[in-house]
Formats: sequence, structure tokens, C-alpha cells
Amino acid sequence: MTIGLLGNKIGMTQIFDESGNIIPVTILKVGPCVITQIKSTLKDGYNSIQIGYGNVSGKSLNQPKLGHLQKSNLQPLKYLKEFRVNEIEEFEIGQVLNVDSFSTGQLVNIRGKSIGKGFSGLQKRYNFTRGPMTHGSKNHRAPGSIGMGTTPGRVLPGKKMAGQLGNKMITVKKLNVIQINLNENILVVKGSVPGKPGNLLSIVPSE
Repeated sequence: MTIGLLGNKIGMTQIFDESGNIIPVTILKVGPCVITQIKSTLKDGYNSIQIGYGNVSGKSLNQPKLGHLQKSNLQPLKYLKEFRVNEIEEFEIGQVLNVDSFSTGQLVNIRGKSIGKGFSGLQKRYNFTRGPMTHGSKNHRAPGSIGMGTTPGRVLPGKKMAGQLGNKMITVKKLNVIQINLNENILVVKGSVPGKPGNLLSIVPSE
């Protein structure tokens, strides 16, 4: 995996290209991220880079996380994330990674937690077809039969039923980078990304 960056979703808007076509885009505030730990095959069994994002006061972190950062003389950071890499020689602890590690036209994968929509029924959660609304039907949005009455005589695991919708980690792949603002650490990508404005996101170059 290539090293990525952490950021927050600002919101969605639309821009126009040279031909006048409307492009729906999402604006992201990405980085700056700080390298907080470097793991090597010799010491840890694999190569990886841990990055930190989001400056906070030391009072908001627990003692293990605060001690982990103080050991490397780093400021308190709210979020930590690890990325597997092949080579670790080009990185060093305390190195700052900015949005300039991406380029216009590049494809990226963006991962974040989707908007939670609570306990939802089958029509909303799985696009089930509803029952007839007339002719005396009492089955409109009910689930109907959920299994056999005899063998095996139980509900099989994985049955699509009503339940929690959203609020889980989603990855949207191969989003095109439209614009980059190096001064404000802004990344503009085509299309939508998971979550609501302010949501924490992981942005990784597509392989």
C-alpha cells in the first residue's frame, strides 16, 4: 500500500470545465500530517509508516498515546493511522506530509465512515419491492417469509432483514483529483465521498 494522508470533508459543490460541463466535486481539507513512527521488517516484522493528524491539547489524549508522541518529541495529535510501504529509507520521524504529494488528474481511494441512517426497513436498506397496496392486501412493507418451515427449520445466517443502515466504513475507489490548493491544503475530487461535512477521511493513491 502507498502512504496516504488524513483529512476532513468540507462539503460538495460543482465546477465547470473548459467545455462548460458541470462537474460535481467534493472539497477536502487534507493534512498536514506528521510521521510519528517508522516500523521496519527487522524490528517489527513489516515495513510501515504511522502518520498523525489534527493538533489537539495534551489533556484530550490518554497517557499511552501522549507518551508515544512525546517519545519522538512530537506535538499531541488526535488521529493516528498506519500505512504499509515497501521502502522506509525515504521517510523520517517528524517529517511533514502535505497535499503536494498528490497531483492533478491522479486517481485516489477515499475511505471514511458513511452517514448513519438508524434502524431501517427492507425497502430502504436493500431496495426490496413492497407488497400490493390494494385488493385487501395487508402486506405492504412487511418482510414476508424469512425461511423454510421444515428443513433446516431455522433462519440462515446473512439473511437480509431490517436493521442498522449506514454508519460503517466505506471505500470509494478511483476518484479523480480535479484541483489542488497548496496554500490552504485543499483537495478537490470528482464525485462524492463517505460521510457528512467534517468527517475524517483517509486518502490513498489508487494502485
